Amino acid sequence: MFIQGEWDTEMAEKLDAKKKQLIMQAAYAVGGSLMFALGVNLIIIPLGLYNGGFMGIAQLMRTFVVSVLHVPVPSGVDLSGILYFIINIPLFYMGLKVLGKEFAIKTFITVGIQSVFLVVVPIPAVPLIEDYLTACIIGGIIAGTGTGLVLRGRSSGGGQDIIGLCCSKKYPNISVGKINILMNIFVYAICLFLFNIEIVIYSLIYTTVLAMAIDRVHIQNINTSVMIFTKKMGISRAIIEQTGRGVTNWDGEGAYTNKTSYILFVMISKYEVGQIKQIVHSIDPNAFMIFTEGCHVDGNFEKRL
Repeated sequence: MFIQGEWDTEMAEKLDAKKKQLIMQAAYAVGGSLMFALGVNLIIIPLGLYNGGFMGIAQLMRTFVVSVLHVPVPSGVDLSGILYFIINIPLFYMGLKVLGKEFAIKTFITVGIQSVFLVVVPIPAVPLIEDYLTACIIGGIIAGTGTGLVLRGRSSGGGQDIIGLCCSKKYPNISVGKINILMNIFVYAICLFLFNIEIVIYSLIYTTVLAMAIDRVHIQNINTSVMIFTKKMGISRAIIEQTGRGVTNWDGEGAYTNKTSYILFVMISKYEVGQIKQIVHSIDPNAFMIFTEGCHVDGNFEKRL
């Protein structure tokens, strides 16, 4: 009975932790999507600038629909959000097949939330910030921080992120960053053909600031190596089962006590540091850990959102 009670308590704690994690991820997705929409609609669109990637494609489609086809659109409403959701539909299917059901569902919900915010956040008739360079910096920081929060919540804003993750899973030499660059080149080449070069230059500045802000917030980009020193067994198995990361272990001996210790080595992203600490301390509260950030990894290491 005592063992059963302990097991029930442990399961309840795990479920509670999972529930808190899901709530936090949802908060990141909603808050990040709102920040992105605020940065784009309030600062970038009033100046006639364009995002890169699939959002930029949606904005170009909006320009075609409104300016060429002359489809009437209510004042202050942007069609980009609706168009962005539509062009993401085939990508949801791709993500479902390659990256799994959980990722596809999270991305579908996040893109839906983002699209709603892009539609409902009003676009000012007069730019709030008239200086282009200042607007690019401020808009890039706000939108980039929002995108970074979405990614930090282990979701995705869709578009080229899905393509990049699917490609990198099959072809390790192809990264999400490379796909982003190719998509941006495509979008801004069209902008260069349709608009004046100033629009393209300032859009590139905005996109660069946005990318820098994403990297500051999206801590999954930071590789972290972990060395764990413990006298208890079972930690390596728990890490493998709960994180899906590989673990290398070997036997050691304390120089002062001459007692046997287990030394574990695992490579993770910075996002997973808290999870590793929780796993290790739940088995051995006295375990000693060393975390080293910014490691370069060459080989079979899975990049995650």
